[in-house]
Amino acid sequence: MPGLLRSLLAEPRPPGCPPLGRRDGVLVVVCAAAAVLESVFRPDMPHRLVAVLLAVGLTPVLLIRRSRPLLAVTVVFGVTLVAPILTGGDPPEQYALVYLLLVLYALFRWGSGREAALGLAVIVVKQLVSFGFGQVDAGDTLGGTALAVAVLALGAAARYRAGARARELDQVRLRERERLARDLHDTVAHHVSAMAIRAQAGLATAGTRPEAATDALRLIESEAKEALAELRTVVHALRADEPDVPRLADLSALAEGAGPRVEIEVGAGLGAVAPAVGAALYRIAQEAITNARRHARGATRITVRVAADGAQVRLRVEDDGAAHGPLQTFLGYGVSGMRERAELLGGTCTAGPGPERGWHVEAVLPA
Repeated sequence: MPGLLRSLLAEPRPPGCPPLGRRDGVLVVVCAAAAVLESVFRPDMPHRLVAVLLAVGLTPVLLIRRSRPLLAVTVVFGVTLVAPILTGGDPPEQYALVYLLLVLYALFRWGSGREAALGLAVIVVKQLVSFGFGQVDAGDTLGGTALAVAVLALGAAARYRAGARARELDQVRLRERERLARDLHDTVAHHVSAMAIRAQAGLATAGTRPEAATDALRLIESEAKEALAELRTVVHALRADEPDVPRLADLSALAEGAGPRVEIEVGAGLGAVAPAVGAALYRIAQEAITNARRHARGATRITVRVAADGAQVRLRVEDDGAAHGPLQTFLGYGVSGMRERAELLGGTCTAGPGPERGWHVEAVLPA
């Protein structure tokens, strides 16, 4: 138990906290307006003036709920604890204060472990003091506590889900780098093998050349063989049984399979594309076609175009299906892997809905 507590207190704030933006300002204005409107259209509201001042006065804490969640929780529960003093012991009743649940959510979603623990202590103390001084009865205390626990659990669940997704994306990046390393290994091995063959050819004609050239050729052969051995040793532990590194010429094989018809068009002038780039283009096209076949509703055609663009190669994959569903759902790990592979080679990869129909994937890589 002490170890678990230490682990909780040492938990840092999660990454990716959204910065303060215009939406937060709009939220404050909306909550304040809701409090004023409630006081106008609710004639039976007790302690109207105090309730409105309390609800409107606490809205600015929404601006710090993510950046300083512990302070926001302390201010909210401190003010609501002393507010009954102004109303003769009865706590102000205003439904607009429901926005304070956002502060509770932010405590466990964006706070550090220490902030979450201290904020939880503030909440418990406030509930106990309010019940002890008779500000709320046992039923309201239990109901408020249950609601607070539910909101805090929701914040913790969202935090865990975001962390799990980040870890899964890291695994995608690692797998994509591993695959790229294997492809690069095959490419480098090809060139090193050519070096060894040329060195052997030089040795075969060494009788007509100076002795120094013979020694140099022996060194080239030795270094090439050693490089091949080291590369094979390093990659052997990572490499699974997979087909050879794909090439740009292998794109035609992607047209096979069930689903929408795949039309592949490879432009002229692509013979000088580096093997690593060709492999990356093949992998990106493969992932894009797979996604289109799985998610493009009503698609009848998938178009793959590869063209030389100066010193770059441009790949574009389009389908004519309906929308692929929610954007966040489609932007999954396959798209992240395509972007990672393109960036590792000094290029870019973008994916998004088309202007009219379908989904478009475009990759630009150096040739």
